[in-house]
Amino acid sequence: MGGQPAKTPQGRMTRGAIVDAAAELMYVNGVAGTSVDKVLAASGAGKSQMYHYFKNKDQLVEAVIARFLESILGNQPTIFELHDWADFDQWAQEILAIQTTPKGPIACPLGNLAGELGDNPKIAPLLDKAYREWESHLERGLKSLQDQGKLAEDADPARLAQAAMTCVQGGLLMAHLRHDITPIADALKIALDHLKSHARP
Repeated sequence: MGGQPAKTPQGRMTRGAIVDAAAELMYVNGVAGTSVDKVLAASGAGKSQMYHYFKNKDQLVEAVIARFLESILGNQPTIFELHDWADFDQWAQEILAIQTTPKGPIACPLGNLAGELGDNPKIAPLLDKAYREWESHLERGLKSLQDQGKLAEDADPARLAQAAMTCVQGGLLMAHLRHDITPIADALKIALDHLKSHARP
């Protein structure tokens, strides 16, 4: 996580408030549209507190990426317990459920940052690391299926996880852009069908 960790409960609250405020502002306005002063005003923190935890804006962005990933994974808890094909179906339903709330379809916060900062040599690797962590849970689930003989021995769990992530990200982008749930619903079906095409009976 970017910046310095907090050592006291009060410090954790202050640091957390800064990161939460920055995450909300960056999600809506982008990184370029989010100034340190806006983050301080929204969080109620002082400038000295801000720079105690984060030397610069890049460190704050790194902490925001970690917060986004934490939130994303928290909304799809089955991703940590993928031991059967039915679990992958449940994981897809959890993603779809978030998109069918009154606020949905919502943009992927990591996708927003990738669109803005994907060419930034400092931030792009941090975003890629977050995506790879997200993918790693899918990969681990697929390896579990392979160990149980439910996934073909010649299947590549890493490539399959990457393909599924590609479907999800494209689906989230188009669903948000078109204010229509069908792109992400179709993308999840395509991802699951592709994964299951490598299943062993």
